[in-house]
Amino acid sequence: MHVEPSPKRPIGTSNLISSKSSGVGGAKRPSEVPSMELNNTSSRNNNDIASGNSEASKVIKREGIRKVATSSNSEHEGPKTPDPKTLRRLAQNREAARKSRLRKKAYVQQLESSRIKLTQLEQELQRARAQGVFLGGGAHLLGDQGLPVGISNISSEAAVFDMEYARWLEEHHRIMCELQAAVQEHLPENELRLFVENCLAHYDELISLKNMIVKTDVFHLFSGMWKTPAERCFIWMGGFKPSDLIKMLLNQIEPLSEQQILGICGIQQSTQEAEEALSQGLDALHQSLSDTIASDALSYPSNMGNYMGQMAVAMNKISTLEGFVRQADNLRHQTLHRLYQLLTARQSARCFLAIAEYFHRLRALSSLWLSRPRQE
Repeated sequence: MHVEPSPKRPIGTSNLISSKSSGVGGAKRPSEVPSMELNNTSSRNNNDIASGNSEASKVIKREGIRKVATSSNSEHEGPKTPDPKTLRRLAQNREAARKSRLRKKAYVQQLESSRIKLTQLEQELQRARAQGVFLGGGAHLLGDQGLPVGISNISSEAAVFDMEYARWLEEHHRIMCELQAAVQEHLPENELRLFVENCLAHYDELISLKNMIVKTDVFHLFSGMWKTPAERCFIWMGGFKPSDLIKMLLNQIEPLSEQQILGICGIQQSTQEAEEALSQGLDALHQSLSDTIASDALSYPSNMGNYMGQMAVAMNKISTLEGFVRQADNLRHQTLHRLYQLLTARQSARCFLAIAEYFHRLRALSSLWLSRPRQE
């Protein structure tokens, strides 16, 4: 039996077929490789864009939060730093408040010491009366003067008034220093007026203080023994004469407008008329009091019945002296307030500074006179 051999395939052909088969079954197509790389690149780009967008949104959010915080902080912030003038004014207010507290403390201590001195003075007066040293109607060495020996002829109320007046002078000096500083700083009229009103209120305190002593010791107030010797030369019913003060101020508060000059002349005229009326009333009181004292024969020893009747009538007439002092103080008060209403704040400040300097020079003159060298 004859068997034909199978036809042989060329070697190159089989290799080509195997390579094609292996290429179809095992390896990827060359066209598929770039497409996969493109997909991967696009996905990475998308991720980068998304991450970039998220980062940008975070930055925007942070900026927004920062702006909100800044705006909220700016809203809650206080006012800006004050200017130097405001800071200086605040510092002056703090210093004034501190000094006011110190003055209040010193005033309380002074009142306590005054109370102790007053108690000691009353005890001394009581001991003097008990020992018969008070030479009133019992002893006749000093007649009827009623002067205690070795003790100052001053009541306890007058002693308290003198101490209160000394405190008033110290406070007055401080107020004048503040007013002088305000004038030199060229403050506006509305601010300067506050200092002037403070000065005016301080003068009102003196009148209230005098109203207290006039009830208990009108002679001490009327005689001016609470003032210095040079001031007593110009005393008029327990104080200064308002018309004399106006004359002194006319040259100190220039320039004045024509309306102001007319107003001051009107104040001066009405003040002089009131002063003349009070002076005439006081002269009439002096004459009536003298006639009452001399109504009976001035013989020694006196008739006690007539003597006590004269003293009772004279006491009633002396009580009217309190009314004259009150009216004079009211006239002084009205004069100062009318001048304040007529003048500007700066003119009023110069007015009160001139008054303070005038009385300061009178007190200085008294000190120089008392300390002058005595001629033998």
